[in-house]
Amino acid sequence: EFCSSLAGIMLLEVFLVLGTLLIYFLFSKKKEETLPFKDGWWGKGQKPVTQEDTSVRPFKVETTEEELSDLFRRLDQARFTEPLENSCFHYGTNSVHLRKVVSYWKNQFNWKKQVEVLNKYPQFKTKIQGIDIHFVHVKPPRLPEGQAAKPLLMVHGWPGSFYEFYKIIPLLTDPASHGFGDEHIFEVICPSIPGYGFSEAPHKKDFNSVSAASVFYELMLRLGFNEFYIQGGDWGWLICTNLAQIAPNHVKGLHLNMASVSKLGLTHLLSVLLGRYFPGLFGFQDEDVRRMFPFLKKVLYRILSESGYAHIQATKPDTVGCGLNDSPVGLAAYILEKFSSWTDIEFQNLEDGGLERKFSLDDLLTNVMIYWVSGCIVSSMRFYKENLQKGIGTQKHEKLTVQVPTGIASFPNEILHTPQAWAKQKYTNIVSFHFMPRGGHFAAFEEPELLAKDILQFVGKVEKEQLWKKK
Repeated sequence: EFCSSLAGIMLLEVFLVLGTLLIYFLFSKKKEETLPFKDGWWGKGQKPVTQEDTSVRPFKVETTEEELSDLFRRLDQARFTEPLENSCFHYGTNSVHLRKVVSYWKNQFNWKKQVEVLNKYPQFKTKIQGIDIHFVHVKPPRLPEGQAAKPLLMVHGWPGSFYEFYKIIPLLTDPASHGFGDEHIFEVICPSIPGYGFSEAPHKKDFNSVSAASVFYELMLRLGFNEFYIQGGDWGWLICTNLAQIAPNHVKGLHLNMASVSKLGLTHLLSVLLGRYFPGLFGFQDEDVRRMFPFLKKVLYRILSESGYAHIQATKPDTVGCGLNDSPVGLAAYILEKFSSWTDIEFQNLEDGGLERKFSLDDLLTNVMIYWVSGCIVSSMRFYKENLQKGIGTQKHEKLTVQVPTGIASFPNEILHTPQAWAKQKYTNIVSFHFMPRGGHFAAFEEPELLAKDILQFVGKVEKEQLWKKK
């Protein structure tokens, strides 16, 4: 008797809890909240009382003989460590291969020629919130009668640079010449994140992704763009996501080649445990299952084995940064390892890390040289501390959804796969989600045609249905 009445009470409680939850979910439709614009001042010392100089000044990459002779002296004096036998890239950059890279760097790589390559697109600098912001700005070579170029902001990540976009820029500004038709033609703006490349580093603490998004929003308005598209991977994913949260009425569409979700709930946990057996129940497609399971091997162990750098950079970036800023060989070893394993995790089984399977040494060393000549490695690494020091899931932007029309290109060799079923809880208006046939983390650098095609079809959808007007 007692047991059955107890069971009845418990059942009643369960129904009450479920009922309460149902009512809560039905009526707690959050009002669409935007992220506050972060009006910081990141210059040295006190903020001056005078108005900021808002002029946009042309910029060119330059190099000097002193710079080169200093580099060669350091390359000549490099000390290498013998790698373990048959260790390939499992312990990080293999120094047998590193010697070959350094030999190429000294004897064949032509920085002066690469400086000309960097200067083939117009570059500028402008002061925003107290620091100089560098950006590449490419307009279409020609426009069909009565057609306007669509402004597109493209944001890189770490340890990349604005140079990652050099191969995709012509496909977007002149798509017709590359077999993509001329229905959508872009005017492309690629800024360097403050503290990266030729953008000045913040002089104050707390410059995070929301700060960067606010600076880039100001940049776009300063260039006269009231409505624009945005695209990013790596930190560019987060900066563009924040920009879409700050200015949803100005961002027509958000295109990402990496999406990550920091707010994980019970459904995520259940999908991790059971998704392999009941994919349909959790909205998983076959490709999601292939990329995510077995979960321990493909997700958990991978996070552990690939995230050591992030832990260092999120805690003590300046310590390890001292060595990297002092040694070009150390810098190359640190950066190139990422271009190996993030392009394809299987590349660690190769003696040369597979580095030249997807990139040329000229391209890889140009990216390294941008870090070297600007001396930005420490400030670029600090961005991890600024974004992660308060813990994951604690910041306002992580709790807010994104309402802007979103397109996601999901590349198979991205270190962490985010299924559409997870992404749509954050990005509530996904209009295109594609499993890409090949490629990894540095999508624009590695597979410019695939990425350009996906951006074009996404923008085509948004424009055709005027989706940004319906958000």
